[in-house]
Amino acid sequence: MPTHRPSPATLPVLPCACAELRRAARAVTRLYDAALRPSGLRATQFTLLQALTLTGSPLRQGMLGEILALDTTTLSRTLRPLEEAKWIRSVAGADGRERYVELTPLGRRVLERATPAWKAAQRRLEAAMGPREWAALGRLTTAAATASRS
Repeated sequence: MPTHRPSPATLPVLPCACAELRRAARAVTRLYDAALRPSGLRATQFTLLQALTLTGSPLRQGMLGEILALDTTTLSRTLRPLEEAKWIRSVAGADGRERYVELTPLGRRVLERATPAWKAAQRRLEAAMGPREWAALGRLTTAAATASRS
């Protein structure tokens, strides 16, 4: 039985929103990981450093997880190497149960050095999608994340 391999331009629409979003996330992550590789950062790490900058740190670890839609275990596992590299620091809250995460000066410098590569990946993806689809991407993915919260 012959198999048909679709070209990237003719990928089939998958009947499941989860499958579509995960496929897109994997493809986009590969693009950003490749761009960020010379900086020593992965896209997931860049996103965490960027989120801490955008939201202002220190930020309660649980709030960071909510913003990025990451469960506690995944967030802790992703934060650990950043803390070991001294790009972030984690401090206990007043009652000891909460943890706050903040960007260190070294983390800011790492983020600043990686930002041009990240911007290049952004421009490449935006150019490939076109301005209308690019704008729709932000709206639709935010709407899907918001609608999925329970």
